Amino acid sequence: MMSDHSAPLQHPYGGAYEQMLEKVRYDGAYPSREKAEEAVRLVLAGLGRQLTGDERVELAARLPVEAARILTAQIPDTQPLGGWAFVKDLAARTGASLATTRWDTGSVFSAVAAYAGRDLLTRILRQLPSGYALLFGRAELTQAA
Repeated sequence: MMSDHSAPLQHPYGGAYEQMLEKVRYDGAYPSREKAEEAVRLVLAGLGRQLTGDERVELAARLPVEAARILTAQIPDTQPLGGWAFVKDLAARTGASLATTRWDTGSVFSAVAAYAGRDLLTRILRQLPSGYALLFGRAELTQAA
């Protein structure tokens, strides 16, 4: 009979999601993986309420499975929020300050952008209302006349 002490430590998540959480923890300077995961869950759920169509499906396919589940578990809102309204909505849901929520959003979107890649991120930003490019660490896209 094997003792529990000889069994390898089991991570509750897959390696890709663990890496994503570590990236968010590092980039966002969070004190713990748990704090980083709270931010990831909050922001991905919020993004899942905003993103629709092919971009939503493609992003979910590129994210780690656990992150994709958080994103796709949300039903998209009928009235999408602009970037600043998105941050205010997340802050209202958690009771956190706007500054903290803006930080969380930027930290998580930085990781999401890395998974999405440049072309998909550009398509996502074209779909979302104005204000998201800055949250993703990009200059705001200008609409062609």
